[in-house]
Amino acid sequence: MHQKTIKSKISFKGVTLHSGTISSIKLISAPANHGIVFSKVDVKSKNKIPANISSVKQAKLCTTIGNNEISISTIEHLMAAIAGYEIDNLLVEVQGDEIPILDGSSKEFSEAIAQTGFEVQSATKKYLNIEKTITVKDGSKFIVAEPTSKKNLEINYTIDFHDNFIKKQSKKIILDQKGFNEIYDSRTFCLQKDLEKIFKMGLARGGSLDNAIVVSNDKVLNQEGLRYKDEFVRHKILDCLGDLYLCGFPIIGKITCYQGGHELTHKLVSNLLSQKKAWSFLNTKNSILPRSKTDTSKNQLVVNL
Repeated sequence: MHQKTIKSKISFKGVTLHSGTISSIKLISAPANHGIVFSKVDVKSKNKIPANISSVKQAKLCTTIGNNEISISTIEHLMAAIAGYEIDNLLVEVQGDEIPILDGSSKEFSEAIAQTGFEVQSATKKYLNIEKTITVKDGSKFIVAEPTSKKNLEINYTIDFHDNFIKKQSKKIILDQKGFNEIYDSRTFCLQKDLEKIFKMGLARGGSLDNAIVVSNDKVLNQEGLRYKDEFVRHKILDCLGDLYLCGFPIIGKITCYQGGHELTHKLVSNLLSQKKAWSFLNTKNSILPRSKTDTSKNQLVVNL
């Protein structure tokens, strides 16, 4: 298989979840070995931010990337859509400081990308193959990356809210088209009792029942209810997928997570990339590809720990 980008430009506009402002973005095809790059078009200098782990600035309730001058927040749902279709090269032009939240999932991003279609490029596609088990813990929370005999990405996720409604949920997906279809439209969520704390942090100013599931005690406040009984854990997998793609390449391996989140996934990606013996490059013929300076410069595998 070769690298791919999208066939034509795609535009989105809408309210942002945390700042509550209106922002717009354009997805634009990019040449081979370009990688996924965000460009903040409302500033003149240093306006490009590679979508890689070195660019991550913070992970409080969303993933924010940036450089010394600018930042772009809430990229995880868009990144999940890009990862779901294994898009290698893309320029994301952003007018604003945050990606529109749309319906709170990757649904609109994914459906627009699928409708536009893909352009196959001449350069060889690379997969990051996990060779060694990497574990990151935070108290009882953990996330593990380990090798697999299967040539795909498997995510096995468990959440446990110790409440009367969400309770404990577990789900495993294999990242193929069927697996991605199981998670792409699962929405972000929160507990009503946590909203005051979130508002005090200056976040969720654009949140509403149109773009988030809100749980109050033993019921969902959204009139239409849930899309899936386990929509909560499905959305956590979606977030995880988007954050994992900050390694710069599709992953072959097994990811197991318990009570994780953005910060834990980011630490896993950093630790994985920093240990060169923990991974290798593969193509679809399962042969090991050599590394070169190009791998770190154009695809941004540089990790600053």
